[in-house]
Amino acid sequence: MEATQNRFNRFLGGFPNRIGSGETHSLTVADWSPEVDISQDDHEYLLKADLPEMKKDDVKVTVEGGVLCVSGQRKSEKEGQKRKFHRIERSFGNFRRSFTLPEDADSTKVTADFRDGVLKVHLPTTAIARSKAIEVKVA
Repeated sequence: MEATQNRFNRFLGGFPNRIGSGETHSLTVADWSPEVDISQDDHEYLLKADLPEMKKDDVKVTVEGGVLCVSGQRKSEKEGQKRKFHRIERSFGNFRRSFTLPEDADSTKVTADFRDGVLKVHLPTTAIARSKAIEVKVA
């Protein structure tokens, strides 16, 4: 429900800015959220984020306090004397996505690679120490 509300708010909040009005500030839509897939196999969790037309230097990946954060900025194209925009539908600006790590994710061995506009964050899994059941005698 919250995701639907966020999409609706982004749509309403960005709609006037998506139609070229001749004003420079109309070319940017701030606070966008890249699409993310998270999968798991026997050895790791894999987060994939679509970040088209971005460079790896524009993206920051951090792990702190059991939370993985992916943030960055996608810059907008500028109108010039030779290019006028008739429609702007892609989102630009700053973004930040945060994900609570599962217990079996090894946050000390996180790696990431960025290729063809897709960020891949690899989170190796570890064996979770199983607690031993202790029988307590009631006196």
